Amino acid sequence: VQTLPRALADLGYEAWRPNFRGVGASEGRFDEGRGEVEDLMAVHRVLSPTVLAGFSFGAAMQAMLAQRVKAEHLVLVGVAVTNFAVPPVPAGTLVIHGEKDETIPLAAVLDWARPQELPVVLVPGADHFFHRKLQVLRGIVAANVR
Repeated sequence: VQTLPRALADLGYEAWRPNFRGVGASEGRFDEGRGEVEDLMAVHRVLSPTVLAGFSFGAAMQAMLAQRVKAEHLVLVGVAVTNFAVPPVPAGTLVIHGEKDETIPLAAVLDWARPQELPVVLVPGADHFFHRKLQVLRGIVAANVR
């Protein structure tokens, strides 16, 4: 969750990392992705142009937001395709997934990406949280987002 904003900040972007509704000290209650996308939309109105990037639930929410706004880049890591109806994303979207992701199976991500002819960058040996692979994840983002 912290690796994405740090990698983007290192590339010169202003990074904003939200706590979604009801997470940490944030107010509100989980809204099945509806209100969360509205919250992201409010931030996008202020911070544009943008790179939309997210991890797991956040990746699914950013994919939903990308249907409504234009972004320079879209980066989805461990996108929660088994938990939400994640819409198709623009060509050129960077999708990164761990080979040994126990939360979101790689096969499900490939099933989602295949009809879009969307490449998926696979991190060998990485689990859902990219333990011991965060530098690899950071390098992939740095190499693909300019």
